[in-house]
Amino acid sequence: MQAIHATLEPLNWENQFFGVNSSLVRISADAEPLTQSRLNSWSRVQAKIPAHRTDWLDSLQALGFQFVEGEVDLCLPVKQQHAVADFKVAEVEHIDVLREQAAGVFQQSRFRAPWYQPHDSGHFYAQWVENAVHGTFDNQCLLLKQADVIQGFVTLRQLNTQEARIGLLAGRGMGNALMAAAQSWCQQRGLTTLRIATQVSNRAALRLYIQCGATIDSTAFWLYR
Repeated sequence: MQAIHATLEPLNWENQFFGVNSSLVRISADAEPLTQSRLNSWSRVQAKIPAHRTDWLDSLQALGFQFVEGEVDLCLPVKQQHAVADFKVAEVEHIDVLREQAAGVFQQSRFRAPWYQPHDSGHFYAQWVENAVHGTFDNQCLLLKQADVIQGFVTLRQLNTQEARIGLLAGRGMGNALMAAAQSWCQQRGLTTLRIATQVSNRAALRLYIQCGATIDSTAFWLYR
């Protein structure tokens, strides 16, 4: 079986947040082969590989990695909308409500048992949305409100002069409006491409993004050891 050559990159933020000792596999032909002794120095090792690389999948599974979930990455051309979507930028006073909403919506993710504690996923995404309000990692969090009640939110990060990526998107029945808000945000910045990733199992999200004009750019597998 083909050896996997890779470096092991410490996941410093996740390690501090979850209180674990984990790393991420970075496959490179110039790196040393992965061995049991290298892997055993970490309490958890993560790997994200293109779904078509079944040879890497087989080799990682032989080293004790287990499949966690599939991921779909989509790409959406930013439409030139005649009217700017009615959204507001989240402020510090919105954080408590946003954290509660994120913790409730994102309970199922790759940060799940048996690799993480039952509430870790909700806590992780609650912190993500708070960071987005502060402009950390994601640049901003946008809100949709009705009668002064937050109905949904979307976080966005500008990747370069042409592209942005949606981090989190949540709001029952608000998907199309949130996608329009995200595109308006991109349009205001002269960006032409919007990217978003979701779990293979999240059929509702996949339907939404494809209905909005997104196409599948790539697919990947997450594995843990």
